[in-house]
Amino acid sequence: MTLYTITDWLGLVPIAVCLGFGTVGFLQLIRRRSFLRVDPDLLLLGLYYILVILAYLVFEMIPINYRPILINGALEASYPSSTTLLVLSVMPTLKLQMDRRTDHPLARNVTGIFVAGFSAFMVTGRLMAGVHWATDIIGAVFLSAGLFMLYRAAVRAAGRRREDRNGIQ
Repeated sequence: MTLYTITDWLGLVPIAVCLGFGTVGFLQLIRRRSFLRVDPDLLLLGLYYILVILAYLVFEMIPINYRPILINGALEASYPSSTTLLVLSVMPTLKLQMDRRTDHPLARNVTGIFVAGFSAFMVTGRLMAGVHWATDIIGAVFLSAGLFMLYRAAVRAAGRRREDRNGIQ
């Protein structure tokens, strides 16, 4: 249960990432005085995070599978692993946003290493803690990968539209 507790508490890291980007977007809104002047990728990121929350809520309300062990004496929904879903949906956005917002190679590399290491630790930790079936982890990996690809595609499409409007070739 120690590994479960550690990974449970570290689940606050992606929440902090979400709050950080929410703060950046909010500050842009205040400074630019218009919702339409907030960077489109940040607006899309907010929508993406809402979509991730909705996916989480759907699987919490409609349990497909239960954990292999009782948590505090009760059955809990297990599929997909909500911590894995959260980590693998949010942490890649940290890397993507860092790549978009800085040209500093060290910052980009450190972020990439942190995101990969943290994500691997969290996914492995949840599986090794014995609180999820392997299928719960695999399902969360596929769901978060699909959600992230949707977000990345939306950001690219928004960037192309912006370039087209500004006449950039």
